[in-house]
Amino acid sequence: MFERLFTRIANKVAYASGTPLSFLLCCLVILVWAVTGPMFDFSDTWQLIINTGTTIVTFLMVFLIQNTQNRDSAAIQTKLDELIRVGDARNLLIGIEHLTESEVEDIRKKCEEAAKRNRKTRG
Repeated sequence: MFERLFTRIANKVAYASGTPLSFLLCCLVILVWAVTGPMFDFSDTWQLIINTGTTIVTFLMVFLIQNTQNRDSAAIQTKLDELIRVGDARNLLIGIEHLTESEVEDIRKKCEEAAKRNRKTRG
């Protein structure tokens, strides 16, 4: 239940944070903060407010964005795996995202070589 709620909230926040209105709102906050600087004699407290606020927002957004990207990547990978499974592609490519980077690179090179050989025989 918590996972479903978190996913819904993460999706909404990730979408909202990428809108022009959100960017404009952030610019407005910075502008208000900058304009109030002289009123507070550019004090340490005045600086601490923006530093603390941006740190908290950044900290939370990292987790929300990472969650959204992880789910998007998993969904795309699943769709690609299904296309490979039902198509003429080799099924051994399903699940290669769980291999090491060097293992994936070796497979990529083999695929490139096969594509080049294919072009030569067709061309």
